[in-house]
This record gives sequence, structure tokens and C-alpha cells, in this order.
Amino acid sequence: MTRIDYYSTNDRSERADFKTALMRGLASNYGLYMLAREDVPKLPRAFIQGMSIMSYAEIAFEVLYPFLEGDIGDRALRAILDDAYREEVIPTEIQPLSGQTYIMWLTHGPTYSFKDYAARFFGRMLDHFLKETGQRRVVAVATSGDTGGAVADALHGLESVDNIVFFPRGSITERQRRQMTTLRGNVHAFEVNGDFDVCQALAKRLLGDRRFALDCFGDSERFTSANSISLGRLLPQAVYPFFAYSRIPAGGVPLIASVPSGNFGDMMGTVLAREMGLPIGRILCGVNENREFPEFLATGRYKVRPSVKSPSSAMIVSNPSNFARLVDFYGGHVYDRRDEAGKIIEEGVMDRMPDLEAMRRDFYSIAVSNADHYGAIKEVYERFGVVIEPHGAVGWRTLDTFLEGRHDRPAVIYETADPGKFPDDVQKAIGIVPAMPERMAVQALQEERVYSIPEPPFRKNDGSLVLSDAQYEQAKGIIRGIF
Repeated sequence: MTRIDYYSTNDRSERADFKTALMRGLASNYGLYMLAREDVPKLPRAFIQGMSIMSYAEIAFEVLYPFLEGDIGDRALRAILDDAYREEVIPTEIQPLSGQTYIMWLTHGPTYSFKDYAARFFGRMLDHFLKETGQRRVVAVATSGDTGGAVADALHGLESVDNIVFFPRGSITERQRRQMTTLRGNVHAFEVNGDFDVCQALAKRLLGDRRFALDCFGDSERFTSANSISLGRLLPQAVYPFFAYSRIPAGGVPLIASVPSGNFGDMMGTVLAREMGLPIGRILCGVNENREFPEFLATGRYKVRPSVKSPSSAMIVSNPSNFARLVDFYGGHVYDRRDEAGKIIEEGVMDRMPDLEAMRRDFYSIAVSNADHYGAIKEVYERFGVVIEPHGAVGWRTLDTFLEGRHDRPAVIYETADPGKFPDDVQKAIGIVPAMPERMAVQALQEERVYSIPEPPFRKNDGSLVLSDAQYEQAKGIIRGIF
């Protein structure tokens, strides 16, 4: 048995096993738990060649167990994955689109988002460990759209877990909001005056505030995270490309993965899959008008700007958390500089450059304009009769641009949300209102419970928003009132 040692991206001397990393969420110095590139487990070629007859849950076990061995037994993990990925609850569809290009629909789960896959794994693993130890956790999560609903649904009703979700006011659809605000019970949704980066900073500051946790709960480690900063959210995203490869006739040619990217979790999962031995070629990392990553690849300079609103709302992220893991993977270091209270005073400080040439060989990234989101949706519908939504549109445009319109190599586009979650955008693009998914239709009639943080964020000279002390104090006051 070989147990993997996970470390903080901000201090490699801080180590944890998977169970500890999952329970903490964030390292003590705001670093993200990561593993060394040489420690990424390699999977045998025979397994990769034999995946076509395996279910999603069976593939997930083979991919994930090497990361978790020593923290959970194989039978317990199989039971968790069999429950999380039951075909009747969360089927995964691979649809031919054009030439050798396929869409992987990760959108048929309980909240109609790819986030369901990682959230269901995370919730069940956390519940397993809490029951083992008799502990309790408050899961704090920031969302730009789909994460909040998926995590809330996965954690709703668990006896040992409470869930706090921070979402940006006016930046998500009503249907997305109701997936969080109508659950009630142990799920508490907070509407925040600001953008996703403000919400993310709020969640991270709360996770690092052990003094407040001790004062409020008598437990300095009460808070943990379910954002893609959590190792428990990252690892299951390595399963997506394995499943895609198992169902797409690649003929021994490396598969091109086009991954619409916001906080870089699904992209980083694909990086891990390739390192495990999956034949993945270039990873295509399409973003919206928050173009920090493609500019970094082009110039070698990482500059965080004010976030730009976009139809692909879950990708309105100007400073992706998992960029720190990616930079670490290629030998560099990037972090957010903070004051003694944990408040961010400078974002995206890169004090050690990664191997930029290797990154340029491994990745292709473009920024898709807001207008071209609609153009891509229209193009796919008119050419192939398939309705996609804004995030899938970024995946299509990035791949089509990379292939220069010649879809003659095995490729997969990750489609990350049901078009019915974005009725206004789809209608604007093709004049058709997609059907509302069944569970969302029920939630549209239910009463909401929303906690509000109306205090304004701090606005920097460049127009970007930063979490203010007043917002953080207001959030803490509401949390004290809840618990």
C-alpha cells in the first residue's frame, strides 16, 4: 500500500493525507492541497484498453483508488462510487457531432451540471469520514452558477454537514439560484454584493479563519470547502476524460479534450488523467472574455483584471483557484498576497515561473467573445441540429478554431450544463426556448430562503472588486445567527 502525501502549494513542508486534506479543505496558509507530479499514479495500459465494457462507477474506482489508498478501503470506496454514479441518477452521454468530434454530456445529473459528479463524490466521502470520527463540518462554497446547486443538492439532508453557499448578486440565472435557495434545511444560501471573485475570497477567508471557527463552534477546524479548491472536488474530475476515451473510437490516436474553463477544476482533472497515462493530446482550455490564461501563455505575464460578465456565467473567473495547482504542476508558484487578517492585498503574485514552454506545448487557449457565444450556439444548431448552451459554446468554438474547421482527429467537447438552465441565452442565439428540466420546474414554484450581504466590496483603481472587511464581518454575523 502506497499512501500519497499531499502538500500545500504555498508551503511544501505542510503535508496531509487525503482524509485530512478533505476535512480541512484549504491548507493553513491558504495554499491548495496538491501532489507532486512524480507521485501521480500510473494506470496500466491493459486497463485503459479495456474500459469500453466498464460503467462510469467502475472506471471511477480504478482512477480514484490509487489516490485514496490507505485512507479508505476498496470495498467502502466501491460502495460510495456505485451510489454516487448510479446510471439511473446520473447517466453520462457521448454524442457524435461532426467527423471525429464528440460531445460528452455531463449534464444529466440531479442539478443538470457537470458539477454533480464531483459534488456527489465529495459529499459521500466527507460523510463517510465524519461518521468514522463523530465530527461535524460546515462546508463553505462560492459559486458562479452551477457549483452551488450541485454541492447543495449533494449535501442536503446529511446529518453531520451544514452547507453555506455564497453567490454573486445578479450574476446567475433565477433557475440556478433556486437550486440553492429552495432546499432549506442544512443548506444556507448567501447573496453577495459583488462578483464571483469576491464570493471566492469570502469563502477562502472564512476557511482560513480558525479563530472565528473556534469562537463560533468551539472547533477551529469546523469549516471546510467544496469548491474546486478542495482536493475532494478536484480528483473525481480526472474521471471525465477516461470515460470519454472509453466510449470514443480513437484508434490509438491521442484524444483532444476541449474543456471550457472557469476555475480550472475540470481542466486540472484532465491534466492529472493525462499524467496517469491516458492518451490525451493537446488540452484545449477555452475561456470567455476573462482572458488571463491565454494571455499568460502568449506573453509569460500573469495579470489579474476586473472580471468581465459573460453568457458562460460559471466561467466568470479572472483569477482561477486551480491555476495555482497548474503552475505548481509545471514547477512554478503563484499565490495571493494577504495581510495579517487574511485579506487579499494583491492577486496572482507569481514569484517562481513554471516551465512556460512545456505549458505552451501541452495547452491551447483562446478567449471567446460574448457575441461569439451566441454565434457558436447558432452554428452548432444550424449545422448539426444540436442545442448547446454558453459553456459548451466556448468548448465548440475553441476546438473548431484549433482544428481550423477540419474535425478529422478524435476530439471531445465537455458540455457542462443543460441548455434549459440558460433559456434566455439559447433563445437569443437560435430563437428557441429550451425545455426547463423537471426538477427545476418544481423548484420554480417553491419558497426561497436567502441571506443577504448588501455591504459593498472594495473597488480598486482598475475597477476590480475585492472583498471588504465590512462584507466579511456581515457574513460572520449572519453565520453566528444561523448556528
